[in-house]
Amino acid sequence: MAHSLSPECTPLKHAYDSCFNSWFEGYLEPAIANSQKLSEGQRNEYAKKKAEEFEQNCGGVWRKYKECVQKALKDRGLDELLEQARQDNPLRTPPSSGGSP
Repeated sequence: MAHSLSPECTPLKHAYDSCFNSWFEGYLEPAIANSQKLSEGQRNEYAKKKAEEFEQNCGGVWRKYKECVQKALKDRGLDELLEQARQDNPLRTPPSSGGSP
């Protein structure tokens, strides 16, 4: 596995990566296998259940890792550069998939 921005964040990164990969495999395989069999409502309910599972299993380690990386960015003075980049090139909301923009 790759290292994080800061050495002190690397153990959290590895823990999060492992948690996410395990969760995602459990999410993706049944979703693909049943995609044609389930109604849209059933698929939405499945997605909601899996989101709750992700939060329960991986949410805590994600927040700790994110906090660690944000501190490392600030310690290196990169937080101001990121904010400037966001102002210069803001993310745009994608157009809706149904009809005119």
